[in-house]
Amino acid sequence: ASGDRDERMTKMMDKLRTPDERFAGLPDYPWAARYADVGDGLRMAAVDEGEAAARPVLLLHGEPSWSYLYRHMIPPLLAAGHRVIAPDLIGFGRSDKPTDRDDYTYANHLRWLTALVVDVLDLNDIVLFCQDWGGLLGLRLVAEHPDRFAAVVASNTFLPTGDRDLGDGFRAWKDYSQTTPDFNVGAIVNGGTGRTLSPEEIAAYDAPFPDDAYKAGARQFPALVPATPEDPETPANRAAWAALGHFDQPFVCAFGDQDPITRGADRVLKEHIPGAAGQPHTTLAGAAHFSQEDAGPELAQLLIDTARVLR
Repeated sequence: ASGDRDERMTKMMDKLRTPDERFAGLPDYPWAARYADVGDGLRMAAVDEGEAAARPVLLLHGEPSWSYLYRHMIPPLLAAGHRVIAPDLIGFGRSDKPTDRDDYTYANHLRWLTALVVDVLDLNDIVLFCQDWGGLLGLRLVAEHPDRFAAVVASNTFLPTGDRDLGDGFRAWKDYSQTTPDFNVGAIVNGGTGRTLSPEEIAAYDAPFPDDAYKAGARQFPALVPATPEDPETPANRAAWAALGHFDQPFVCAFGDQDPITRGADRVLKEHIPGAAGQPHTTLAGAAHFSQEDAGPELAQLLIDTARVLR
């Protein structure tokens, strides 16, 4: 079985690539994509702006969004002198989209993201912002490469091991994602914000997905969250929690008060991670799950202030 897994990891995956014209003229999103080969014949897209030598701020999105989510945070971060990297995870945004749902595993997502951050860009002194699956992947990156990270700001995210009940809200979302005939990405994002997105913004979240064939990754993500102790990623996530128990760089939580899915997760992070002690943790009033839409400038300023005091 191990040999079968190794063979699968190195095969060329069947994929779709969203036509570039789908991304033309999106509101408040002027940045070109830069592309990197992350293995398996796949190309990952990222916004990568600012001076190459500047301290990098890594912005990791979750389900079912893409780097468009960061359009209100990128400009102030650039103005503060940072290099800003906002990848589109494989299956999302301008990145390639494997068509076989079995190609989307937690381990593969982490491997592809690691290839970008460590192997291709070789980032160090990173200030990480992670939300939703951006945390499920980003916190694993921090645990496995702690010397590369200078600070973390976490919003509406967690690192599940299956040892805690994920709640009725998550179960309802997972069931919906697996059974609905119309996985309407723009409407899903709009439903997870505290404000109402404009039709143009909703269309921008739909842009990566011309039809359902492009949504294999978006549909698969909820099924990959470790919900039982028998999940294949549970041992690695438990090991990551152990490593995070030694992470003493600044770790700041900024959770929305209107997100029922991750409510209370910030308390666990703050209690467990040494770098969270004495930090300016904040609760984002009126912010729902997609906190970047409801409090983007506030979150950007929190990142700027966190980076300013780093040694």
